[in-house]
Amino acid sequence: MQVPIAYSFRNLRTRLMTTALTAGGMALVVFVFAAVLMLDEGLKKTLVDTGEADNVVVTRRSSGSEVQSSIERVPAAIVESLPQVAMGAGGERLISKESVVLITLNKRGSKGEVALASNVIIRGVDAMGFTLRPQVKIVAGRMFRAGQAEIVVARGVAERFENAALGDSLRFGSREWKIVGLFDAGQSGFDSEIWGDADQLMQAFRRPVYSSLIFRLIDPAAFETAREAIESDPRLMLEAKRERNFYADQSETLSTFIRILGLSLSVIFSVGAIIGAMITMYAAVANRTAEIGTLRAIGFRRRSILVAFLLESLFLSLLGGVVGVLAASTMQFLTLSTTNFQSFAELAFTFQLTPMIVVKSLVFALVMGFIGGVLPAARAARMNIVDALRAA
Repeated sequence: MQVPIAYSFRNLRTRLMTTALTAGGMALVVFVFAAVLMLDEGLKKTLVDTGEADNVVVTRRSSGSEVQSSIERVPAAIVESLPQVAMGAGGERLISKESVVLITLNKRGSKGEVALASNVIIRGVDAMGFTLRPQVKIVAGRMFRAGQAEIVVARGVAERFENAALGDSLRFGSREWKIVGLFDAGQSGFDSEIWGDADQLMQAFRRPVYSSLIFRLIDPAAFETAREAIESDPRLMLEAKRERNFYADQSETLSTFIRILGLSLSVIFSVGAIIGAMITMYAAVANRTAEIGTLRAIGFRRRSILVAFLLESLFLSLLGGVVGVLAASTMQFLTLSTTNFQSFAELAFTFQLTPMIVVKSLVFALVMGFIGGVLPAARAARMNIVDALRAA
């Protein structure tokens, strides 16, 4: 089957303004579609990267998050004594007993503007907390000293909130806490937290219980054994999850909200883009009636005309898709912050573009192009040769 491909692309060049406007409409829709997927991917990557593959998080059963969890010292000691907990080089157990609470800080704003407040996680840890999270590194200042009212702040928190820079002091828990260091957590969820000595924070907030236990498995394959030992012990009333799974679950509610909202907008915009493409292609058919008749007269079949016009529509949508994806790729340089619905604390994350998102976006563009072009193409293919030539 011969298809007048050269004729179709020549007409796209001839109608340059119409081509640009139609492709631009497609690009806008694909941009929104890709941005939503990138936002969702960035959120998931931020929280999944928060966890280590061989770490386990233990919280109160059905607590939902570390903020809502409470673990007394006796159950914590029982978990610490499990044979599945790894030992360090010095014979110490690789377990961190942590306290997690929320405080409210004012965001940095321009002079004269009312500062907005947001919740920030304060995590009480000891030296073992850093050992279990190798992605967390002090990048300025020093580590806090045990037994002192000192804290280290994620670099992202220091940039977004008032009085959170190195050398500043924050007041919470009826104390002044000196910021002695800044840390970087490799774009994980810890980049939205403040860390201090667990015992000092528990005293300051009058919280005699831990929020969570994090320990390293002696062997990653020992997780099920450890989970069964923890969850089947009636004295504990605790549950255990792999750290990566725990933080992935924390993203589920917010991720679902972003997907539903974003994809709803994409569907609404795509209807407009499809209608625009359809109008463009109908106009092309109407303006080229005589040319269609000539193509039929020199031997091109109805199927060839159908395919030619459909290819035009698909090319326009693909062009718009490529432009939309390229525009969306620039969003990777932005950092957003929002409230994590599980912990009610602010979470900062970036857009993440993956090859799969590129493929999905281009397929989405081609589907729009096909739906918008199939009816005009069918109309062009059904034209009677004599009637089309008379329109010349």
